[in-house]
Amino acid sequence: MQAFADLYAELDATTRTQVKLDALIAYFRSAPPADAAWAVYILAGRRMRRLIGPRKLRDWLAEATGLPDWLVEESYQHVGDLAETISLLMEDDTQRSAVEGSLASWIEQAVLGLRTLDEQQQREHVLAHWRSLPRPACFLYNKLLTGSLRVGVSRGLVERALAALTELPRALIARRLIGEFDPTAEFYNALFDAEHREESEGQPYPFFLASPLESEPETLGELHEWLAEWKWDGIRAQLIARPSGVWVWSRGEEPMNGRFPEVEAAAADLPEVVLDGEILAWDAEVLPFSQMQRRIQRKTVGPKLLREVPVIFLAYDVLEYQQQDWRERPLRERRALLEQLLADNSGKAIRLSPSVTANDWPALAKQREGSRERMVEGLMLKRLDSPYRSGRVRGDWWKWKIEPLTIDAVLLYAQPGHGRRANLYTDYTLAVRDGQAETETYVPIAKAYSGLTDKEIQKLDHWIRRNTVEKFGPVRSLKPEHVLEIAFEGIQPSPRHKSGIALRFPRIVRWRQDKPVAEADTLEQVKALLSLYGG
Repeated sequence: MQAFADLYAELDATTRTQVKLDALIAYFRSAPPADAAWAVYILAGRRMRRLIGPRKLRDWLAEATGLPDWLVEESYQHVGDLAETISLLMEDDTQRSAVEGSLASWIEQAVLGLRTLDEQQQREHVLAHWRSLPRPACFLYNKLLTGSLRVGVSRGLVERALAALTELPRALIARRLIGEFDPTAEFYNALFDAEHREESEGQPYPFFLASPLESEPETLGELHEWLAEWKWDGIRAQLIARPSGVWVWSRGEEPMNGRFPEVEAAAADLPEVVLDGEILAWDAEVLPFSQMQRRIQRKTVGPKLLREVPVIFLAYDVLEYQQQDWRERPLRERRALLEQLLADNSGKAIRLSPSVTANDWPALAKQREGSRERMVEGLMLKRLDSPYRSGRVRGDWWKWKIEPLTIDAVLLYAQPGHGRRANLYTDYTLAVRDGQAETETYVPIAKAYSGLTDKEIQKLDHWIRRNTVEKFGPVRSLKPEHVLEIAFEGIQPSPRHKSGIALRFPRIVRWRQDKPVAEADTLEQVKALLSLYGG
């Protein structure tokens, strides 16, 4: 446990990738396999199910420190992190020794072991650890309890560190880490087994992720060297078809078997293959994402929903064919095989994602302008000579998205952020004017975290504290005096929102200090956008 606490502190103290990589390599080289397995699990972004809610932890903290509830709450709001708040408030003047015991035993006994205890026993065990652990270890223990351990380490960096300990390629390490696994010593040792470890039949490959195109497409070279496809707005998925069964995985490594039975049924007609693609709500043509949302959270789907919201799998890459790994072959070969495999699949639940052809870049840009009418997000540009890589690697795959929709909205509510901005008001509720009302009123339209500069945040925070109308816990209602431009990717009707409208991925573009509130957008103007682009 102490070695992992030291590693966590070292990782948290730097932003330099090479320093983090060196620290990871040093830790994995010396850590016992059981500890290393848990470190991989945690640092690669896996989360343990939260055993104790934050409200209960704050109540126990107030009891343990003798502080009133309001002071604990204010401290938490100021610090912005519950684990750090606990470690700070529980600090005392005694000299606490280094933590004894392995990371594995600490997690399995002090954290996961709480599952078997009743609430009173849980409280006693947690408070005992708070009172005995030195602050860094107490902080780490609380992070494990709350399930919110973040330290600025990507899974890719963990893969690089593990690959540096062996001669195995990083791509193989990456595949062995994808999907579900138990963090055991046996699993960790198997990561480095070059000969005897066989991959699970239903194990997905790591996804290749595109980067945003930040320059003009002409800088990429000749158009004939690239494959252009529509950027579909669905669920990125990997489809594995084998004689023993069919598996569907999301990009977030969540198994989705049972959720899309029409796709699984269609996969039975495929040869043994692994496909990368997009699951879309589709009935003669692509349906709005709002329809897709009706299927996303359903682990089982009834006949009515199957009829109302049919889905298809649009395939755009082949990763494996007839037990042969095709990822290192150039995209033009993988695409040719895909076209061959799905040549007769028109009208079926598994289809080929169509290419977009043009004579030159300006002509392709002209086609891109019609993306929103097609209910796509723009274009994907993929180098025809590129292999299928792992993770977000710049250079071969680019997403050339259309400009987002924007509105000018009024700042109506604010609350503190988290982490380093916990003492600043950075989380905003924005509203539009109700132009139909007899008196000027405002209808909340979206929540957005700050996209402002540090200087603008400081200035707006100063104004918020002096222009609060009313407080609701950490939330402040404000005088409607400031306009913020927000961008969003889509718009759709929503009975759950007071406005009747939901914006997809809203974020702040700029503070419109040049625009008075009377010139902010109205609900009618937003409804006009809904009629044009909504589902």
